[in-house]
Amino acid sequence: MGIDPGLNHTGFGIIEEKNKQQVYLDSGVISTSVKTDFALRLKKIFFGVEDLIKLWQPDVISIEEVIYAQNVKTALKLGHARGVVLLAGAKANIDLYEYSPRKIKSSVTGNGAAGKDQVKFMVTRLLKLKQQSLNLDASDALAIALCFLFQNKLLR
Repeated sequence: MGIDPGLNHTGFGIIEEKNKQQVYLDSGVISTSVKTDFALRLKKIFFGVEDLIKLWQPDVISIEEVIYAQNVKTALKLGHARGVVLLAGAKANIDLYEYSPRKIKSSVTGNGAAGKDQVKFMVTRLLKLKQQSLNLDASDALAIALCFLFQNKLLR
């Protein structure tokens, strides 16, 4: 399971590897409203991830590392969203792997500075999906899941 944490939209992507092929299972977004109390938004993300864990029972969760934001307040809010995702995984005793945005982009596209559209394009090609049906947050989460598979071949 790959998770792209965000306070407004937390993307998730579920894939597995069968016969050395990456297979798409599910993806989507856990969305919260800016009109909702901050703590309740974090609660929704936590329980959303927890529900996904119960449904899919992933072996691992891969997540994007903390990014550096120019706005300190934005970075702190993102940190909170990451924290509840990490907590949900730890609570379920699932191995957690963190990757930098550059490592994720490089693993999927070959270019650590790739844009979101390029990442989405490659994710859809690698998983044989229709590009227009994939939300950017979900495609980022799938890229994070793919990054785990590509970076940890020796673990499997």
